[in-house]
Amino acid sequence: MKKYTNEHEWAELEGDVATIGLSNYAIDELGDITFVELPEIGTSATKGESIAFIESVKAASDIYAPLSGEVVEVNMDLEATPETLNEDAEGTWILKIKASDISELETLMDEAAYSTYTQTL
Repeated sequence: MKKYTNEHEWAELEGDVATIGLSNYAIDELGDITFVELPEIGTSATKGESIAFIESVKAASDIYAPLSGEVVEVNMDLEATPETLNEDAEGTWILKIKASDISELETLMDEAAYSTYTQTL
């Protein structure tokens, strides 16, 4: 089950590895994605801190780590085809983090709470 941050990232945990991406709301707000800067594998991630960077025709934005841990995989396809995020935001992952504390996931919103949150923006 996906969980969401206030900054519009989603995380889906399998074991102790969280797959991270951006919500449909985030991509709709950003517009056409033109560039994604990915972290190096092995990078230390701290919950709430910038872990990657994204640019669109409208804006540039940091991507924040929804969980602390270590980057164990990145979606290299996004370097060549960042527009994939526009086609299927919540079906396209950006990076994977081996979580150091999976209880951090409990602080994120479920889909219903996130939907309510985005309606207030």
